[in-house]
Amino acid sequence: MAEIIQRDGTWAFDGSTVRITPGLHRSVPLFRQTYGEITVPLEAVSGIVHEPERKRGRLRLRLREGADPLLQATGGRLPDAADPYRLTVDADRSGVAEYVAEEIRRALLLDQVPKEPAKTYLLAGPPVPVSVRSSDGTVSFDGAQVRIDWADTSDRVKRATGPRIIAVADLVQVEWLPNSGYEDGFLRFVTRETVFSKLPPEKDPFALDLWGSARRDLLTALVAAAVTARLPHPSVRAGEFTDRPPQPSADAPVPAQADHHDVLLRRLRELGELHRDGVLTDEEFTATKAAVLKGFS
Repeated sequence: MAEIIQRDGTWAFDGSTVRITPGLHRSVPLFRQTYGEITVPLEAVSGIVHEPERKRGRLRLRLREGADPLLQATGGRLPDAADPYRLTVDADRSGVAEYVAEEIRRALLLDQVPKEPAKTYLLAGPPVPVSVRSSDGTVSFDGAQVRIDWADTSDRVKRATGPRIIAVADLVQVEWLPNSGYEDGFLRFVTRETVFSKLPPEKDPFALDLWGSARRDLLTALVAAAVTARLPHPSVRAGEFTDRPPQPSADAPVPAQADHHDVLLRRLRELGELHRDGVLTDEEFTATKAAVLKGFS
């Protein structure tokens, strides 16, 4: 057993698994404390780096591309401090850190763990159910469906449409960008109906606009990762959904251009009904309609 215990957390390696436990000190980010203990199988590891410095160094665990739904969902955009695969090491424990790193390197060599991208998720991701309250509302995931309950500060159109419930079977992918404190972030659930939509997050009823506490909004990455873990692995997708229509797949039919127009017309009808019912003012209806048309152009 190779183990290092620091204020930042504990890493323990038993020859086949790296067990990462976050520290309880107040300096440990809320995201890591909320995520809790992570068990990383050796087959998910591509390498480990020890970066010693005069006062405090770091251990960095590198995972194989496609092995972890958290890294897949966040796309490397987690702040360094919130990265669960990074451990701050005091200078006087530098020798222990190097020993742990060397033991993991030796095991990778002996087991001949490949560095190529993984073809399936090797980590389970955050446990469910998971629920996070963000600046734009509360998002919950129970393993089968996503539910968004809008906050009082959410856009009026979002609140008028009521809670948003999305089945995993209807999802294509999850898009996540953190709230940096300087620029807003978002958590968007892309379905087969909305894959062409480019509505801004504040107007998109399938997206949370993250503009409040960066520390708390960061927790939405837990939901993004939990949902991503239950979607088809990227290696089995025939094509990614980008700005252009995706390529057809035998097991994942994609919307045709006609469906794109159907979605647009349905969205405009919904807005018209809200306007007629007096939920939206003339100015709100005009502005939102323009945003919808621009998003689908």
